[in-house]
Amino acid sequence: MADFALQAQPTSAADWLDLARRAEEAGFDTLLAADHPGSCASPFVALAAAAAVTTRIRLGSNVSNAAVREPILLASDVATLDVISGGRAVLGLGAGHTPAEWEATGRTRPDVRGRVARCIAVAEATMALLAGEKVTADGPELTMSGAELTQPRPVQERIPLTIGTANSRLLRWAGEHADIVGLTGFGRTLSDGHRHEARWRLSDIDAQVRLAREGGDATLEALVQQVEITDDAGAALAENAAELGMSETELQAVPFVLVGTADEIVAAVRAHRERWGITRYVVRRPGLEALAPLLPRLAEL
Repeated sequence: MADFALQAQPTSAADWLDLARRAEEAGFDTLLAADHPGSCASPFVALAAAAAVTTRIRLGSNVSNAAVREPILLASDVATLDVISGGRAVLGLGAGHTPAEWEATGRTRPDVRGRVARCIAVAEATMALLAGEKVTADGPELTMSGAELTQPRPVQERIPLTIGTANSRLLRWAGEHADIVGLTGFGRTLSDGHRHEARWRLSDIDAQVRLAREGGDATLEALVQQVEITDDAGAALAENAAELGMSETELQAVPFVLVGTADEIVAAVRAHRERWGITRYVVRRPGLEALAPLLPRLAEL
């Protein structure tokens, strides 16, 4: 069985609420909102609104930057969303990459090692708070003193945790401690502070999955960058393939794109599960219309 999450941002109240309803009706498992303070909507506010017009679909951030978010505030937001939605909240965390987010919060952007250490510390503290524990931390990554989330308490016994990453240490940690490892395929952050080099070669993905599996057996998820139903996948993928130095055929086999005929996409999802154990996908807004007719078939895999 393959599950699909839709990641989107509100453009208006009517559009956002309609999108939430349509995603649920189409069979998407989760509605996700990005978390980039200053350049997108507040995810938990948007998701609370979506909770009011849906009954089944899960709701979460994808992903919150652990470096500029404090555990007690994250835990409060997630617990509140869980209460409002009747137990449908999920938490997505990542180590962060956008320099502007550190600058906007008056913090110094750490190196990769520092960002990963901070992400792990924030994930551990936030999940402990959601579980009802009192948390004290006094380290270079995180400082807290007797923090406790007494109200509101989440409905779920455990809020599902997704860690989105391509970092080796974080892949191992997420495989052991998270519920979902979100494979991003990201490499080094480029000079614009937003885009990344891609680690999309099949051997790269093999290596990322091995690292996640060293940690444990968390569910594997892929962040899909291109969704297109077409009779000519080669033409649709040609430009990206040239930029990545890959053949169109090789690129079509990568879980970060779902491009081809309906049958080809179904076959690709089956192949991803067989080779890597990937059973979840996050797609962007255009993927709603493209994949909705296919979700019943994909759910049967």
